[in-house]
Amino acid sequence: MTVEKATPAKAAELTQDPPRARDGPEKTLELAIGRALRGFRRRQEVTVAELANRTGLSIGMLSKIENGNTSPSLKTLQALATALSMPISAFFSQFEARREVIHTKSGEGIATEEAGSLTGHETRLLGHISAPSSGVIVKPYLVTLTSKTDVLPSPQQGGTQTIYMLAGEMDYRHGDKLYNLTAGDSLQFDADSPHGPEAPRDLPLRYLSIVSVPQNG
Repeated sequence: MTVEKATPAKAAELTQDPPRARDGPEKTLELAIGRALRGFRRRQEVTVAELANRTGLSIGMLSKIENGNTSPSLKTLQALATALSMPISAFFSQFEARREVIHTKSGEGIATEEAGSLTGHETRLLGHISAPSSGVIVKPYLVTLTSKTDVLPSPQQGGTQTIYMLAGEMDYRHGDKLYNLTAGDSLQFDADSPHGPEAPRDLPLRYLSIVSVPQNG
């Protein structure tokens, strides 16, 4: 009987990490670690091959970790953290982060004066949420126009803005250009330029205005 002798490379790959866990909260943790590793590696512009050379892990093992298909040992995570000059705790930050959810029922929301509050112009903030990993704060507004008068320009607030028409028709100005919008149309733009609705028609007019601004802005 012939016994196959394990090569050093094979032996290392067999002992790098425990078997794959397929179900339960462990799988969620594996995916979080994998996404974190891929994100850190790409931000530093390090290829999988380069990371394999730095850590002594195989390319196949690194691929399994990044795809959440294996549970890396603490020794493996320490090697990865050292190779990427980051704390080992960074692999778990996304798993531990609290995920916010905001549920606003129909007819609710906060009336705001941010985009005008004159007769025939109602703006309601439907909530706002910030995600530390994305670095942005998102504020969705529901805007209702019932009169052709008292249409005010939206404030210049930086970031980006998306308009989605729900009902009615209007021309929306951005800088020196006008864009005709009807139900189902959308418009996305840099909110640093002057912008706002003009020539509303087919009233009442309703649209969503979704503003995304940097958290440190």
